[in-house]
Amino acid sequence: MTKIADIHARHSSGPLFICDFSPPRGAVYGELRLASPVDAHCLSIPYNPGKSVYASSVIAAHSIRSYTGREVAFTIASRDMNILAIQSLLLGAALLGLENVIVVRGDDFSASELRRTKPVHDRTPTALIRSIAKMNNGTDFRGRQLSTPTDFCIGATIDTNRSLDLEVALTHRKIEGGAHFFITQPGYSPERPLRFLQIYEQRYGQHPSAPIFFGIQMISHGGKSFSPIPKSVRDDLNEGIAPADIASKIIDRFLAADITNFYLMPPILPGGERDYQAAQSVLNRYKGQ
Repeated sequence: MTKIADIHARHSSGPLFICDFSPPRGAVYGELRLASPVDAHCLSIPYNPGKSVYASSVIAAHSIRSYTGREVAFTIASRDMNILAIQSLLLGAALLGLENVIVVRGDDFSASELRRTKPVHDRTPTALIRSIAKMNNGTDFRGRQLSTPTDFCIGATIDTNRSLDLEVALTHRKIEGGAHFFITQPGYSPERPLRFLQIYEQRYGQHPSAPIFFGIQMISHGGKSFSPIPKSVRDDLNEGIAPADIASKIIDRFLAADITNFYLMPPILPGGERDYQAAQSVLNRYKGQ
């Protein structure tokens, strides 16, 4: 398995893609076959998308890698497990040979959901990143020595749709805590990502030392978006332009702004299914550039 930071360091030219791939909603191994044609540089397996029950991101990532040979990253959330459970899960992931982990907070539960379950948040994402870095140095959260250190490439998140000043400071703390790469919440324009980089450089004298994969939201009629859909994108959809063509137009604008690392979100269709064929159409267009 190859670490995402190493993939980035060795990549000489052209766009670099991490592509989102949802784990199965049931014990259906055949659903993993959908990952085979998704020819991204790495597949990112989210943790319980939509706060719903899905197969473990660790087990799904291991199964996808075994089935397809693709590079994978799994996601963990501070919302649902205490530090003992998380570090035990991480040791299991290391035992399976997984190296790329992405740390997220997890969406908050709604009032109705809180009647059925409760959040944990034993550690903030930044504190969890620090604890994984300590595991890489051979110690658990109690300071006890592990029999062998882990070797995780630690990913974290950035939300450029929120206050950029706060996100810049938070990103810097995550890098200091041990983050090796970032993915951002998906969007449709390079404007705020560029502003984020500008503020970071003004404050710290350089761009972030860890690579950032900027989120690209693919959208289809009736599909879900994690950020407001611009009028131009809605107009393209109404004119019958294919989701892959719309996403390619957005990516081209990022490339023109000298941004070449992408976190691609395949369309989320009504009912929660994903359009991985549309994502592969995008990946095919930039292969070999």
